[in-house]
Amino acid sequence: MKVTGKIKMLFVFAVSIMFANNAQAQDTAVKNYDQGFKLGFGVSGGYATQDPYKLALGADARLQYDLTKRYSLTLTTGFTNLFVSEADGSDLGFIPAKAGFKAFVWNDEFYVMGEAGAAFAVTNGYDQTSLILAPSVGYATKYIDVSLRYEHYSDFPTVNNNGSTGKGVGQVGVRLAYGFEL
Repeated sequence: MKVTGKIKMLFVFAVSIMFANNAQAQDTAVKNYDQGFKLGFGVSGGYATQDPYKLALGADARLQYDLTKRYSLTLTTGFTNLFVSEADGSDLGFIPAKAGFKAFVWNDEFYVMGEAGAAFAVTNGYDQTSLILAPSVGYATKYIDVSLRYEHYSDFPTVNNNGSTGKGVGQVGVRLAYGFEL
């Protein structure tokens, strides 16, 4: 029985060394990835999905913190203007403030992202603040980021088909940005 006890002890020791070595290798791999901040500046154009708005144009700045090579947290702000035709009323300009999560899903270049935040109306007498929800898909390299997104502003006024007013505007847009590491 003494031999079996020694073999068991040797087996437990060998397994412990393998797990300890594996844990140390994982720590090294995480430390080798250069976590950090990126800053990007973008322009976007889109089409508003509810009347009286037609076209959307904007510019933004996005701060991104890479948690890992595939996952990042984002903060985005800027200015967006929803244009209307002259007969339909006044344009709506607002400052978005969004936080998001970006996940690279294919070749570390293609990603999906979800953002949520607030849109603060600042033009033409609008004084509302609206919730923003914005899913997107995109392609990013070291410096260039191109994405397609849908943004929904839940509290901005719309005109329904029967002429009554409602709330909730959507926008389908394309964003082109240049980014760099800080």
